[in-house]
Amino acid sequence: MFDLILSQAVNGLVLGFLYVLIAVGLSVIFGMLGIVNFAHGAFFAIGAYLALMLNRDFGWGAALLAPLLTGLIGMLVEFVLIRRLYGKEPLLGLILTFALALFFEAILRLVFGAAPLPFNPPRFLAGFVEYGPVLITKYRIVVLAVTVFALVAFWSFLEYTPFGRIIRAGSRDAEMVGLLGINLPIVLSSVFGIGCLLAGLAGMLSGPLWTVNPSMAAGAIMPAFVIVTIGGLGSYAGAIIAGVLVGVVTAMTIQFYPDWSSAAMYVLMAVILLVRPRGLFGEKWERFE
Repeated sequence: MFDLILSQAVNGLVLGFLYVLIAVGLSVIFGMLGIVNFAHGAFFAIGAYLALMLNRDFGWGAALLAPLLTGLIGMLVEFVLIRRLYGKEPLLGLILTFALALFFEAILRLVFGAAPLPFNPPRFLAGFVEYGPVLITKYRIVVLAVTVFALVAFWSFLEYTPFGRIIRAGSRDAEMVGLLGINLPIVLSSVFGIGCLLAGLAGMLSGPLWTVNPSMAAGAIMPAFVIVTIGGLGSYAGAIIAGVLVGVVTAMTIQFYPDWSSAAMYVLMAVILLVRPRGLFGEKWERFE
């Protein structure tokens, strides 16, 4: 029994860190732009489909470009549509991004069909690794390593680069950043692109773990919202801890109580919010209160 629990916990870590990648992108877009991006899950699916196509035509080396292309698509969407909503009624942002999510899913269904598409990992990552009681695929180990590296790199970018400091300052007071002479439209477009890039990276990595299908967007966006809520708005550490909790709880529930697997993360969220209404590491942000 202990061996099974430990193996599921490791699988839960992989799932949790993938969710964190999506949630961090969602959080940084909301913090800087003030937009609740319901289309964020669609960019997750776009990243998976782009990686699938590039891998099929050019190999896995080309598939690594999928997150970057997803980020560029996000910047285009921000330039054409999202930019028109800044400073307006928040409900307009909800409506537009929800419509975008439906639009992108319909486009994916039209182009690729509704049937799930298989996406195989690289051949050299086929097979399992056994370490004591833990049995895990080589690809899952790589996914865990890449997601942890990406999260550390993004945190370092926010903390130690001039542009990262602009993002952190703008998440508190975007108007002040603009008054300092910084080209705010370019910053906002870049932030939206970075958030979409992280979602695309999660989509590329998760494609070989799950089958690629248009509805995978919905399966990504809700855990991301749950993680942001549990971790607390504005907390990077909170998002990581919440993602790990959601991943492990979901994996354990799938193993031992499969009928409750779809509801487990919502129960976890409800319990935490009863104790900590702002989330585990939530801050009071005057911009939104």
